[in-house]
Amino acid sequence: MATVFGAFTATAEAAPDHAFLAAPPAPGRAYHPDGVEITYGRARAEALRLREAYATAGFGHGHRVALLLENRPEFFFHYLALNALGCSIVPINPDYRHDEMLYQMEHSEADLAVAIGSRVGDLEAVARARATALPVVDADHFTSALPPPRRAARGGTPSLDSECSLLYTSGTTGRPKGCVLTNFYYLNAGAWYRDLGGRLAIEPGRDRFYNPLPLFHMNCQAVTATCALLTANCLILPERFSPTRWWRDIVATNATIVHYLGVVPPLLLNQPETAEERQHRVKFGFGAGVEPELHERFEKRFGFPLVEVWGMTETGRIYADHREPRQVTTRAFGRPFGGLEARVVDDEDREVARRTEGELLVRWGGPEGPRHGFFAGYLKNAEATAEAWRGGWFHTGDIVRQSSDGMLYFVDRKKNIIRRSGENIAAAEVEATLQAHEAVAQVAVLAVPDELREEEVMACVVPMAGVTADAALAARLFDWCMERLAYFKAPGWVLFVPSLPTTGTQKVQKTQIFPRGEDPRTRPGATDLRERKKRRVP
Repeated sequence: MATVFGAFTATAEAAPDHAFLAAPPAPGRAYHPDGVEITYGRARAEALRLREAYATAGFGHGHRVALLLENRPEFFFHYLALNALGCSIVPINPDYRHDEMLYQMEHSEADLAVAIGSRVGDLEAVARARATALPVVDADHFTSALPPPRRAARGGTPSLDSECSLLYTSGTTGRPKGCVLTNFYYLNAGAWYRDLGGRLAIEPGRDRFYNPLPLFHMNCQAVTATCALLTANCLILPERFSPTRWWRDIVATNATIVHYLGVVPPLLLNQPETAEERQHRVKFGFGAGVEPELHERFEKRFGFPLVEVWGMTETGRIYADHREPRQVTTRAFGRPFGGLEARVVDDEDREVARRTEGELLVRWGGPEGPRHGFFAGYLKNAEATAEAWRGGWFHTGDIVRQSSDGMLYFVDRKKNIIRRSGENIAAAEVEATLQAHEAVAQVAVLAVPDELREEEVMACVVPMAGVTADAALAARLFDWCMERLAYFKAPGWVLFVPSLPTTGTQKVQKTQIFPRGEDPRTRPGATDLRERKKRRVP
């Protein structure tokens, strides 16, 4: 198959009555409050209808269409229709604010934006601010009379090398980088998951994936969804993760596979016991970040294994600790296998001894070359692409160690990235936002531990001369960030400091702000704002 749509069509023709997409019941939800289940046959009909509308308007190979459709099954109708024409999609994080969406729409040069009705106004404001025209279409009142793209299609037939999507991932420079992902990336990622085996064995036509992760991330939209359509299986899309609805959803939708992040196990373990938590049909959980001390406890209580994996948007493929005996008391995430090679190196890219911590480098070891199956590159950033691939290995930025038998163990992140509940937050982006406030003279943003969300954002702020550094100022800075950034990026902690340690070139030395071993949250004057970090309703 040359495209994702081609693979989907083959499955839809072979198994039209199999369930492809589902949403659990959610009374009060704006869409499908009673839940919905959509077969491959129906999804194909919807995708063909939308394909005709897009084609009639002139959309084709090489165009990009932004989608702000949340975690709704309808996302896939538009995605597959556009893929059939050779168009790439640019999924938008629904928590993004104006400036974040404007950057994404400018950088991607999207030719059209399709949004749910409640967000059309937000995208129209973005369109007015963009230098070039950006037509915005209401997905809830979609018609065949679409505005034509401002540029002609590239021509030619969509292929394995055609761009399938442009997914944005946080980088250390402050602005997210656009990862160009091809049809081959998607098909290969889905097939890799399909073929892992071991504790991750998937049965064609019999499994149902419950994935609460967002469709603007590769886990759900590229890996899981593609695996589902390659195996005639069903993808269940809750609106988002909810610990109180989790087991009810799992039982109601007959899920057999669940996906999780590190925040999920502790929240589920903290829930009171229910009959539903043992009435499920789940075979395994697929995810990353479960605390070792909770791993065995979770499996004993709920009756299925949590299989730890590792992957990145750039890599497509994953490692997994999916063969018994699994190392559930550690942060093991698997051994190199199947051509996906790994090295652990020091800061000079020299390989370190086994059991020594270093940065994880990965590549494809087959004759196709090291980049085979990885992302095609960072859009408009050849320098960053080359830097990531220096020496013919992809530099992950993750610190790991490798045992004598090849097992890899996660240690930490090397990059200036904060990981909160599965979201990668660039400290530089938050710093730039705070630095723009008139009361801020200098700022350093760093990760602090969080018992529930793995890490939280802390801002260490040097106030301008004459400004009173108190809780009221901390609240104003928090509100400033909430107006300009997705809610999860706002500082959960603010600490005012008289100065920040710097190098001779005035670069802040974050490792010297606090003594080694000190928990910054316990510093006198640290203001806890975590309760104010709430997802906003549009």
